[in-house]
Amino acid sequence: MLLALDIGNTNVTIGVFEGPELRATWRLSSDTGKMSDEYASVLISLLRLEGIEPAGIHHAVVASVVPALTPMFEELCRRYFGVLPMRVGAGVRTGLRVMYDDPREVGADRIVDAVAGLRLHKPPLIIIDCGTTTVLNAVSREGDYLGGAIAPGIGMAADALAQRAALLRRVDLQLPKRAIGSNTAAALQSGILLGFAGLIESMVGRFKDELGDDAWVIGTGGWSGLMSELTPVFDHVDPNLTLTGLRLVYEMNEGA
Repeated sequence: MLLALDIGNTNVTIGVFEGPELRATWRLSSDTGKMSDEYASVLISLLRLEGIEPAGIHHAVVASVVPALTPMFEELCRRYFGVLPMRVGAGVRTGLRVMYDDPREVGADRIVDAVAGLRLHKPPLIIIDCGTTTVLNAVSREGDYLGGAIAPGIGMAADALAQRAALLRRVDLQLPKRAIGSNTAAALQSGILLGFAGLIESMVGRFKDELGDDAWVIGTGGWSGLMSELTPVFDHVDPNLTLTGLRLVYEMNEGA
């Protein structure tokens, strides 16, 4: 079985594949204050709850945008699963031509999302990762990764309002009933959620002006489900897109 680790700024998303089948997924908080042993204890317990023994993990692949956590999870894989994880980065075959000015600046998660998107859908593609940041990625009709746009994430924006505005507080981000909020909590929910829905709609329109109106829009990331309820721009939502991309990149480099 293959252990796939997507190390993000807020969460570490973990998946276990048996062949092409995704057996189980989990999300752990990204915490640079934890040791690899602490993460291992939690992960092994989660595996066993799904009937998966550590000895059944024979391969691992990692994509990380948190340099401080990368060696920690590599050590976890070596010590507790006896495998050296493949790290997605420079020199790893992806089958994707990256047209960024400096391809090394593109996050590994953005690359594997594009790889998975191309395997599952016909380009051109707009892949929107609604996570810690809101990232829009563009894949051309020819299957080239062109670049994209990066904006603050929904949670980040909510936290910033609560921290920087004395009379505002952190609220549960639930679907607003109306655009015009009749109290502060409702006004925040409207401004944040409907505001981000508007941002996404506007940016998708601009991307389609450059890619073509037939560009297929894929949503992923922790906030994608909620966003898909607020805007019709998504053609497909796949919360496990990054994990699928990690599996595909591993198979390109190490064999199925």
